[in-house]
This record gives sequence, C-alpha cells and structure tokens, in this order.
Amino acid sequence: MPHKPLFRKPKIPFAGARTPRAVGQIEGGAAIFGAPHGTPYRGIDNRPHAASADALRKAVAADGDWRGHWDFDLAGPLLGHADFNLADLGDLPTKPGTGARNRELIEGAARAILSRNAVPIMIGGDDSTPIPFIRAFNSLEPLTVLQIDAHIDWRDERRGEKLGFSNTMRRVSEMAHVTRIIQIGARGLGSARKQEYHDALAWGAQIIPAAVIHTSGIKAALDLIPRDANCLITIDCDALDGATMPAVMMPTPGGLTYRHIIDLIAGVAGKAKLVGMDMIEFVPARDKSGYSAYVAARIIWNVIGRLAQAADAAAGHSAAIDEGADRPAR
Repeated sequence: MPHKPLFRKPKIPFAGARTPRAVGQIEGGAAIFGAPHGTPYRGIDNRPHAASADALRKAVAADGDWRGHWDFDLAGPLLGHADFNLADLGDLPTKPGTGARNRELIEGAARAILSRNAVPIMIGGDDSTPIPFIRAFNSLEPLTVLQIDAHIDWRDERRGEKLGFSNTMRRVSEMAHVTRIIQIGARGLGSARKQEYHDALAWGAQIIPAAVIHTSGIKAALDLIPRDANCLITIDCDALDGATMPAVMMPTPGGLTYRHIIDLIAGVAGKAKLVGMDMIEFVPARDKSGYSAYVAARIIWNVIGRLAQAADAAAGHSAAIDEGADRPAR
C-alpha cells in the first residue's frame, strides 16, 4: 500500500498559493507538490535536484501580488476571471537513496490529489519521478502522455535499475491506462541506442525531434493529440535550449524555446483535457542568475493559467463581460 502522503509545508508558497495542511482540505482546482528524489542509479547522484521546487517557488514569489493583473501569455489574468483554487502542499519527504519509498510517496500524493477532483502538478527531482506520478492516473484511462524532453528515456535497464532516469517512458509504455505517447524535443545524444529508438516506434510512440519543431512549428505535435483526450504533460527542463535553460544536467544546443512550450500547453488545453503536469530535472546550483528558475516557473504558471481558463469556461464565465466592464469610456 502507498505511504500516506505527508508534506513539508513550503516556506514560500508558489506565487501566493494557499497552503492547506492536508490533501483533504483541497476541493477542485490544482495542487502543486515537490518530489525532490526519485529512484537513483548506482554511482549517479540524484541530489542536485533536491532544492528544485523551492527555487521555482522563490522565482515567482513576487508574482503572488500580481495575480489579478493581465498576462499577455494567457490573454487574461493569471488565475482566470473566477476564483481558481490553487494550492501548494509543499514537498514530500523523499530521500536520495530510498527509491521504493520515494515512488510510493509520489504515487500516493498524486492519487490523493486526484481524489479531491484537483489537477496534480509535480515539481520533480530527477527524471525517474514521473514513473510513479503517471502510474497514479490509471482512473483516467485512456491517457495520452505528452513528453517534452531532449531525451526519449526508453532504456529497459541501466546500471541494474529498471525504474531510473533513463527508463521513464519505457515504464510508462507498460502502463495499461496509457494508450498514446507523444515525445517532443529529442536531439543530440542521450542514453538511448538504436534499439531503444526502434522499440519506441514499434510500441507506437510518436517522436517529433526538436529540429522538426524548429522547421515546421508545433502543429505537427498538436495534430497528434486526440480531441477531448485526457492528457498529461511531462516536461524535462533540458527540452529547452541550453542558452535559455543552462540549469540542467545535460544542456544541449538546438532545444525548444519558451514560446514553443507555452504554445504547446495552450494548444493541448484548447483541444484536450489537461489532467496533470510534472516538471523535472531543474538544477538550482547551475542557475547563477536565477533567470532559469523564473523561466521554468513561468511554464508552470502557463499550465495553471490554462486550467483556470478551462474552469472559467466550465462555469460559463464570460471573460468578454469582464473585459468590457474594465474598458474606460471614450
């Protein structure tokens, strides 16, 4: 049985989000939580991401005072025109070397949030944390997983481990509730060999390298999203170009832009039902200026903003009326 999710309350909540003491105090909206550690490989340290969630919270701390202001990425206020319920539960008490317990904590947390009719948003540590996170969404079958990442993560085993950083999408492909995998942003070298690439294609994964996005735009990816599908987005920070996002373990040239990613989020939200999101592999020690943390946090803001807009639409709220009310008389 999964461990009961217990969270360490955040010192600074994500952009002024409320901080309930327990998941049971959430009802609807979205809930953020940090998962600092996943499943380590022998000889590879999974601690560089431990402070990722707090770094992103700090980056948008001041934005909490601006949540009612107009956001031009979203064409509206950050939290929509109604009172969207945004909670920050804090971080799970994961530990660097306890992979099995970490997985139970992550899966239990995501399940608990889903049981409250809320959308889980995980700020993960290493690239193994999405495995238990995505496993928790089995009640939302059929599930489409959109991975935005420089690497395809289809290794069956690496260093004697099957649930580590390079195994993520291979393990996701084995989950009965996942019926479609779309992978965007691959480039350069990673742990995948020729066999892993062909295994992914044989399963039916649809791989759109970063080069295709740069030459043809995001439409090639969005066309693959089934209309009205339940869609989960998993974002590795190394999907972004290294010039924008150096704060990763493997910065690689030729990556996606911030605009590519937020337009993908908008496209998914406009076509499908966005049921969950995770962001992983941010390395605070490599973010000397703090700018990369703000870029990553702004991407999460765009997910929250699109969820708020969907909630507005479901409630029949008319943004046009509000905009007209604010327009000065001529």
